[in-house]
Amino acid sequence: MDAAEFRKRGKEMVDYVADYLEKIEKRQVFPDVEPGYLRPLIADCAPQDPESFEDVFKDIEKIIMPGVTHWHSPYFFAYFPAASSFPALLADILCGGIGCVGFSWAASPACTELETVMLDWLGKMVNLPEEFLAGKDGQGGGVIQGSASEATLMSLLAARTKTIGRVQSEKPELTEAEIMGRLVAYASDQAHSSVERAALIGAVKIKNVPSDDTFSVCGSALKKVLDEDKAAGLIPFFFCATLGTTPCCSFDKLLELGPICNKENIWMHVDAAYAGSAFICPEFRHLLNGVEFADSFNFNPHKWLLVNFDCSAMWVKKRSDLIGAFKLEPLYLQHHHQESGSSLWLQHWQIPLGRRFRSLKLWFVLRMYGVTGLQEHIRKHVRLSHQFEHLVLQDERFEICAEVVLGLVCFRLKGSNELNEALLKSINDAKKIHLVPCHLREKFVLRFAICSRTVESTHIKFAWQHISQLATDLLKTWEQNHHQQ
Repeated sequence: MDAAEFRKRGKEMVDYVADYLEKIEKRQVFPDVEPGYLRPLIADCAPQDPESFEDVFKDIEKIIMPGVTHWHSPYFFAYFPAASSFPALLADILCGGIGCVGFSWAASPACTELETVMLDWLGKMVNLPEEFLAGKDGQGGGVIQGSASEATLMSLLAARTKTIGRVQSEKPELTEAEIMGRLVAYASDQAHSSVERAALIGAVKIKNVPSDDTFSVCGSALKKVLDEDKAAGLIPFFFCATLGTTPCCSFDKLLELGPICNKENIWMHVDAAYAGSAFICPEFRHLLNGVEFADSFNFNPHKWLLVNFDCSAMWVKKRSDLIGAFKLEPLYLQHHHQESGSSLWLQHWQIPLGRRFRSLKLWFVLRMYGVTGLQEHIRKHVRLSHQFEHLVLQDERFEICAEVVLGLVCFRLKGSNELNEALLKSINDAKKIHLVPCHLREKFVLRFAICSRTVESTHIKFAWQHISQLATDLLKTWEQNHHQQ
């Protein structure tokens, strides 16, 4: 394919993607395929001779689309949103076209510098304390990670290195291996599984701190666990606080937890993967109060800020803590501008060496929507979640299981877990809308997340009528079976 054909085919592909997104609600939200559906549809091995673009293109609808879950459909209410917008898609084309591997400042100066500035823009939008910004000569700064899982792992590994250094200076008789064996990390029993995974990779113990009846961790719960562990000779070193948990969007109490972590020399990382985007709205910013006590903070613009995957924003108060844990510099990566600011050496801030030019997406979206456009997007989703909550509350057969703060509603039929499992199965079997469940304590709960950029009030009404009708049908058969028994 030469440049002339690329122009032609590129326009066709843009038209195809625009049509796909414009007409997405006509497609069934969840595919009708079984595992292994794809292998029989394609050849056993790669073609010996080149095929034409037409051949490849016609196979998109034939082979790929039948197995796609349409995350951007207005009938998709599962997981949390996956952001997407036309400005971000255009920026991704440019990112792919430039095709740099930005592991260092010298490898592509714009790639590094735009990222540093964009994370300052974003930090100011959520009103982060000054220490988290790079600015001209700040100690902190931000970096784009692939996912919140990576941000948690980076912060845990940095905390581990920092703590080992501190303990060795206080107790030189202890070996690194002895210290490692006594380190403990902590997170809420509602925290994402990626926190446990980070501890697994970091080869340290992790303990769950019990959450309260609002599914939040408070100061007294953390203090109790810390006191027990210190008495047993363990070394608490890391706590991951969650703002907007995956099961029900609950918020750990940072204002209580932060001072404890600071006093005990524990690194506090704040994971706000989904909820963080909402903090650009002044009415939700109070949910971030207490971040001033944190060492690192992360949220995903690729969830709720119209920047498509992958773009996970992470800030640290002292970048030297992060860089200190990961800095290795072979000669082939060194450069004469090396000493001009450690904020420009982002390869030391992440797991991979290479990085894509992801900040272009952020730059396009922030400029073309503006803060007000992004705030309106968030507020619309929150309004729609309250609309759904209101519909649920009007039906006495159902209950709401957690406070609705942002764009997630946790609800269920009053009754057994089996009944709710059957309801979810009938919803997802019908494939008109898509939901996923969670467990809150011993209850099986349905999660209804407002996801699509194009979702409107009509889609919410449709979803509720559909759920309500399926519940009516289910309760009839349930009662008949119950009587027969």
